[in-house]
Amino acid sequence: METKRQLQKAATRKLILDTAYQVYAEQGFTATTNKIAQAANVSHGTIFVHFPTVENLISCLLEEFGIEINEQLHSLSEQDENLETFLDAHITILIRYEKFYQRLISEISLLPEQARFIYINMQSVVSFHLNNVLIRYQTKNLIKDIPMHLIFNTWLGLLHYYLSNSFIFTTGSVLTEFKDELISNYIKLIKK
Repeated sequence: METKRQLQKAATRKLILDTAYQVYAEQGFTATTNKIAQAANVSHGTIFVHFPTVENLISCLLEEFGIEINEQLHSLSEQDENLETFLDAHITILIRYEKFYQRLISEISLLPEQARFIYINMQSVVSFHLNNVLIRYQTKNLIKDIPMHLIFNTWLGLLHYYLSNSFIFTTGSVLTEFKDELISNYIKLIKK
């Protein structure tokens, strides 16, 4: 059983992470830890009690994000869910973090090596789960004979194009507005 102090420490850590998502989404990954501390209403030193370096904060943030994506998509890929349900779930997760994810994909090359590694791992997890769904479609001969990595890269490329250029398409959430269209047209591209 956790003590009151341990619960308080965990709550503060979560507050810092939640605030960092917002600050990085709005200001980019060059935002200072001081800005995160101010937005979280904690002292600047509190950030470093929980995260010894900025690199560690960003890495922990991406790990949390990756864990949530994995948890949401894992059960869908293991069940006999259809492709549309899986893709919908993927977009739904990204909608919750849309502005943060937009920053992430546009600034990934500027992030520390460890953060880039976590990002690649996160995409690999999505690819693995999508592959599980697509194998069922392949065995039923329902999708075109396209290498799996191209099927995944096409999906990710489509999402990233819309996210990177959202200002062209809408002033709101591009994933919310175009979710159904993206899913149905992607499925048309790969289905026989």
